[in-house]
Amino acid sequence: MVEETTLNLVKELVEGSPERKFSESVDLAINLKNLDMSQPKNRVDEEINLPNGLGKSLKIAVFAKGEVGLNAKDAGSDYVLTEEDIKELGEDKSKARSLANECDFFISEVQYMPLIGKTLGAILGPRGKMPVPLTPDKNVADLINSTKNSIRIRSKDRLTFHVSIGRRDMDVEKLAENIETVLSRVEQSLEKGKHNLKSVYVTTTMGKSVRLV
Repeated sequence: MVEETTLNLVKELVEGSPERKFSESVDLAINLKNLDMSQPKNRVDEEINLPNGLGKSLKIAVFAKGEVGLNAKDAGSDYVLTEEDIKELGEDKSKARSLANECDFFISEVQYMPLIGKTLGAILGPRGKMPVPLTPDKNVADLINSTKNSIRIRSKDRLTFHVSIGRRDMDVEKLAENIETVLSRVEQSLEKGKHNLKSVYVTTTMGKSVRLV
């Protein structure tokens, strides 16, 4: 059950923003305080499973071969890439950047991780898109399905960062639940919890913003 304050703020945001001809993203602008962000231990780097998804289909690429590759394709992976594809992308940086920008998440069989790190790490790493390792105990279809509802939050060395938590045309209660899930995880990752939060704003792509914290 979401807090009434969160629910009312989301309603205020959605109802107070003018209609657009496209589906706007709903984002959180999170501002931290009293943290030395030059210290990696203070940085936020979390993968969060949103209870209600993002309200849009995410693009996923899987580095795999054989049966795992076939299962990935059946489970809805947009791309299934082999060892040869990895090497080709490593030689064509423009194509690699295009793929990195197009896809939201990457998954890889563990044997390809060292090669991906060597050839594509400089492109995927800064974007926070290094592949999730597909260890032998995991099912690729299950991982794809859970990944489709996941987001990655990375503050890097900044006190202010943004994260998308849904689309404006989603139900306001579902948006509010996503917001509370994200804030709870962010607070858990901070040294002093909510006391390290300076402010949090909820905003739409081109609309107004409302202060939540």
